[in-house]
Amino acid sequence: MMDVDGVLVSGRPSDGRHLFAELERDLGLSPDKLRETFFAPFWEAIVTGREGLTERLAPVLAEIAPRVSTERLIAYWFENDSRVDEGVLAALAQYRQRGVPVFLATNQEHMRADYLMKKVGLVNHVDGIIYSAALGHRKPDAEFFDRAAAIAGAEPEDLVLVDDTLANVEGARRRGWGAVHWTGEQALTDALAPFLG
Repeated sequence: MMDVDGVLVSGRPSDGRHLFAELERDLGLSPDKLRETFFAPFWEAIVTGREGLTERLAPVLAEIAPRVSTERLIAYWFENDSRVDEGVLAALAQYRQRGVPVFLATNQEHMRADYLMKKVGLVNHVDGIIYSAALGHRKPDAEFFDRAAAIAGAEPEDLVLVDDTLANVEGARRRGWGAVHWTGEQALTDALAPFLG
């Protein structure tokens, strides 16, 4: 079970910098203002599927950046947060060749989950995606892990989460999963060796 952001995907394809590193220069929109008016009040509901991304983002942009369309910001966002770690991807291919199923287990809203699978092409490298907006729960909630295990058709003790957020790693362990706190300092195969050999 692979987390996406911070593990498999990180930042801009061109240089790996944060997706909003040059948002103000490129679109005239302050990342701090966007965080304050959109992410802080609405993201929890969006990422757990209770609210829609465009429905919540459109009125915020109309107020703080009327010249930036919702479609333009979403395209900018998704494109600038799609750099795939080829080393991690290669390791996943090795596991799948050995018959080890690989799923994405991620906090995502519906549109980006679809973008990651289809546009970024992760559908070709994993056995499926399990994500928060579809489940109605996000990591590190216990319900996320329980539902993910059921979807994967696996017992908790047979699952291993790789995640860069310690709270998610601890949440997985509380539900009986194995878990690796990903820092990017070692190869994925080394990090998973205690679990998968």
